[in-house]
Amino acid sequence: MPVSAEQYLSLRAVLGDHLLLFAPEVLVAGTVCVLLLLRLFKVFDKLHLNPVAAAPLLVALFLLGTQWDAFFDGTAGATAFSGLIRLDPFAAFLRGLLLVFALLALLLGRITGLPDAADSADYATLLLGGTLGMMLMASANHLLMVFLGMEMASLPCYALAGFLKGRRAGSEAALKYVLYGAAASGVALYGISLLTIKFGGGSFDAVAKGYADLARIGSLDAVTAAGTLMLLVGFAFKLSAVPFHFWCPDVFEGAAAEVGAFLSVASKAAAVGLTVRFLMTLHGACADVTFVPKTIGIGVMVVAALTATLGNLAALAQTNLKRMLAYSTIAHAGYMLMAVATFTSDGAAAALFYLAGYLPTNLGAFAAVAAVRTATGGETLDHCRGLAKRSPATAVTLTVFLLSLLGLPPLVGFAGKFQVFESVYTAGQGFGRLGLTGLEGGFYALLAVGVVNTVVSAGYYLRVLKAAVLDDADAEAQGQPSSGLTAFLLLLAAAVLVLGLAWNPLLALTAKAVEAMPGR
Repeated sequence: MPVSAEQYLSLRAVLGDHLLLFAPEVLVAGTVCVLLLLRLFKVFDKLHLNPVAAAPLLVALFLLGTQWDAFFDGTAGATAFSGLIRLDPFAAFLRGLLLVFALLALLLGRITGLPDAADSADYATLLLGGTLGMMLMASANHLLMVFLGMEMASLPCYALAGFLKGRRAGSEAALKYVLYGAAASGVALYGISLLTIKFGGGSFDAVAKGYADLARIGSLDAVTAAGTLMLLVGFAFKLSAVPFHFWCPDVFEGAAAEVGAFLSVASKAAAVGLTVRFLMTLHGACADVTFVPKTIGIGVMVVAALTATLGNLAALAQTNLKRMLAYSTIAHAGYMLMAVATFTSDGAAAALFYLAGYLPTNLGAFAAVAAVRTATGGETLDHCRGLAKRSPATAVTLTVFLLSLLGLPPLVGFAGKFQVFESVYTAGQGFGRLGLTGLEGGFYALLAVGVVNTVVSAGYYLRVLKAAVLDDADAEAQGQPSSGLTAFLLLLAAAVLVLGLAWNPLLALTAKAVEAMPGR
């Protein structure tokens, strides 16, 4: 069918508007292309390209900042590119979070020397490629974009896991990651196929409309249940949620601490954002406000409780710091899923708040492990002994990060857990008022699981602090982290403290970010 001149100009204007809103992703993709071209010229082998990669990210953040008001006051278009992605306040918050983290990850790599100049183009390309995929996951509004975003995020991460050349542990970790990831992607793709066939389209709105029709009947059919379950398997793999967590400890132990930080924070942010958007869209379309919580929600609650419990219990037995932080990451995924399971705006905002506080906390913990590695050549609990005597600044910042992960005030980790637990308690009260005593009791039980797990986690966080502060230093471990790495740790520790003392601005921002989302 021919297109008239007026239609062409209208389509061109719409495409221009969408590309402008999508400018941060376009800039990240362009930076990846530039880095690949620079890799062809030997003269750049001696130049560390992390700063070159970081400069466009600053521009991308600036562009996102210029659009901030448009997103948050509703003047920007909610969907773009024929509804494939949704550029709303929720996506804007997560996209900004991912850009900030990518900047910090590049800075950490430049400070620690991972990678060296010769490999910096490859490292930056992989990191930015993964970030681009995660940004697409955060704004996906169609099952096709869900799969593309997950694959774009996963493939660079596989390579990053084995980036340390010549290390058998790193190569083994990368291979396991690839195999498990391929299996999870295949299952998710099959689920996408089932849902698309069942509802006649892959957009979130089409799936939500199908769920609304099923809600009127009061039950899920086998095809819908199987398709949804398979899709959620893919989400759970990215979140490292039980029972799809098995890749996480081996990959974190085999990969560099800098890579572990990227996988633990950025991947979680994208996966949580995607899970919240998909489930809240389904929930918001159903006239029966209890339908999705009674079907999908119960499963999410069980997985959240198991994930937090297994992560914390398994971490108690670890002596390798990266493997311990891997299980800690699994446990924190469980806490985030507790907020997701509420299917409320308060729960979605709590998940965003938790992610924002988790960024400086977990990045700082992995950076402290890198500092221990720099000083001692190892990353075990024994290498951490006497850290306070060798490097007081590193010991102080490590204390801040671990206590924040534990959830003690006045640090941001306490504020994050408080928001999550409050949303769970409020959800229980809400279902109690509706007369659903089963769901009410389930949420109160979930709250109890969260509190008990917080107490259990003290066992391994405080064990590390004991080794660092009270134990004698190893006579062979006399190295010191660089002044740049010390300054980086102090910067992150200050962010953890400031966000914990003054959490109202961040709380208001997260509440604003979820206002336009479907749900109750």
